Amino acid sequence: MQLIAGLDEVGRGCLAGPVVACAVILPEDFQDDRIKDSKKLSHKKRQELTSFILDNCISYGIGIVCSRVIDEINILNATKQAMHLALNNLTHDYDRLIIDSVKLNNINKPFIHPNKADETFIQVAAASIVAKVYRDKLMTDLSHIFPEYSWDRNAGYGTKLHINAIKEYGYTYLHRKTFIRNIQATEYVYK
Repeated sequence: MQLIAGLDEVGRGCLAGPVVACAVILPEDFQDDRIKDSKKLSHKKRQELTSFILDNCISYGIGIVCSRVIDEINILNATKQAMHLALNNLTHDYDRLIIDSVKLNNINKPFIHPNKADETFIQVAAASIVAKVYRDKLMTDLSHIFPEYSWDRNAGYGTKLHINAIKEYGYTYLHRKTFIRNIQATEYVYK
C-alpha cells in the first residue's frame, strides 16, 4: 500500500489574516469526481466536501502562520512554514508527497511539486478544499471583531471594499503591512 499526502495552501495573496496550509492523506484507491481545485467550487460545495473529506481521509493536518510572521519572513517563507506545520500535524505516516507548486526543503520523503497540482491530484485538491474552508471560517470569525473590513465577504483579499475600509479606518494587527504599504491609509488604529 502506498499512501500519498497532498499539500496546498490558501491566503497567499491576502491583505489580512494568516496563510493556511493543509495536508491530507486519502486511502490508496480513493476517488471522487466532486473533489477538485477549491477555486472551482462554490462555498456551499466546499463546505459539504470538507465534511466528506475529513470523514474519509486517513489523516489531515493544518498549519497556520500569522500576518506578523508573514511581514517578518515574507509570504513565500511563511507559506513554506505553514506547509511544514501542516505536515507535522498529520497523525499518520505517508510514502510520497505532492505539493502544489512550492518546493520544500527538509522533506525526508519522495515528493513532487508541479504547478496546478490541485487540478490533477485528488490529494492536493482535497487539501485545497479543507484549507480554504478552514481559512474562510477563521476570517468570518475575525470579521465579528473587525466588521468594517468585511472579511466575512472578502476573506482578507484586496477587494475594493476592503481597500476602502483600510483607507478609512486604518489597518489592524491582522493586516500584512508589507502588502498594504502602497495603500494610503490612516495610521494603525487597533491595538
